[in-house]
Amino acid sequence: MNFALYRELLAVRPVRRLLLVGMIARIPHSAAGVLLTLHIVLTLGQGYAAAGAAAAVMTIGIAVGAPWRGRRVDTVGLRRALIPSVISETVIWSIVPHVSYELLLPLVFVGGLLTLPIFSVVRQSLGVLATGEQRRTAFALDAISTELVFMIGPAAGALVATAGHSVLGLTIIGAATSVSGLFLMWFNPPTRTAVPDAGFEADQLECAEAAVVAAAPAHLQEAAAELAPLASAAERRQNGSGLRHKVSHNFAWFTAAVGAVFAVAAGAGMVLSGTDVGIVAVLEAGGHQAEIGLVFLFWCAASVVGGLIYGALHRPISPILLLLGMSALSIPMAFAKDTWTLSLLSLLPGLLCAPVLSAASEKVAALVDERRRGEAMGWYGSALTGGVALGAPLAGLFIDGVSPGAGFAAVGVAGVVLCLVGLVLQHRRRLRLASTA
Repeated sequence: MNFALYRELLAVRPVRRLLLVGMIARIPHSAAGVLLTLHIVLTLGQGYAAAGAAAAVMTIGIAVGAPWRGRRVDTVGLRRALIPSVISETVIWSIVPHVSYELLLPLVFVGGLLTLPIFSVVRQSLGVLATGEQRRTAFALDAISTELVFMIGPAAGALVATAGHSVLGLTIIGAATSVSGLFLMWFNPPTRTAVPDAGFEADQLECAEAAVVAAAPAHLQEAAAELAPLASAAERRQNGSGLRHKVSHNFAWFTAAVGAVFAVAAGAGMVLSGTDVGIVAVLEAGGHQAEIGLVFLFWCAASVVGGLIYGALHRPISPILLLLGMSALSIPMAFAKDTWTLSLLSLLPGLLCAPVLSAASEKVAALVDERRRGEAMGWYGSALTGGVALGAPLAGLFIDGVSPGAGFAAVGVAGVVLCLVGLVLQHRRRLRLASTA
């Protein structure tokens, strides 16, 4: 391992500046989820089902807007493409804290739709500014900074909300994100090379997959949604005309095995977003809101350690088995009564978080031909985003209807059932294939 590459890369001023702005720009968004949830519950007096529904609406907005934002960067350039995001971040997040829940929902949808595309911009720019071996090093540095940010952000959001400043906090989040967008517009990093080298697109895809793992477990929405434009780009590169040809040709790669991996992705998103809401609910019910950051630190740090351990293994592990373990280990979190118990119980499911996502993306790469891999990963990102959108309101319903800890049990049991059904179907498929062989 050549650590000198990191020093050489950080000596390049444009790269160093881009990594710094990218890290700072992610801090407001990493705090937004917890802050918005606590604002809806504590300030607006709504339940966790309502908070989960708002998170789902924002996630859908992010997923819908990601392909459009990516195309705008490609067609009109970075500066013009970021103008709507820079304006909307300040305007929308300064209005959201002052309106009723009914008006908040469409606002957070538009906020998600026009969110600053920091993941894709940093990924594309690093792919241009760094070449060859340096490119992979740059992506690794970006992933490390992302992991650090998503350990710090939720803690900051919780402290602001529990101090009674959720209105001010949400306003600052919008303003800070807009300022980050203005910095990006100011130094205007390149997002396209004149002549891309052979590994450019492959490295872009690899970086997008790494960003999903780095953003987990607490902030999957944006990173997962940024995989969707890869599907659109892949479709545009395919030949052929006519609806019948496009449908039959474009989805020839979609097999039962690929569908199973997409189901795992959706299940992982559901369990992680539901656990996110559950942590907030349990600590808020016990009057320990200010300690939310500590639990997130344990949970996210465990994910980092799990990812490192999984990366060192010589043999892959089935993603459905990893999801089964993560789902089952999330259920005991329902019995936590204080911050330290919850922190310790979050370690085991946290250890399996990054491995689930890494194994799933690795499985897609193994099952789908390289020529269609970008498209497949786009749909993988959509499945993950769909699961994220489902998990928060599902957990919220059980939190409001049963108990704060019931959110963990709901998404955990749902994940276990999904995996058991998948394993039964896999077993039947193997028996059928063996009988016809």
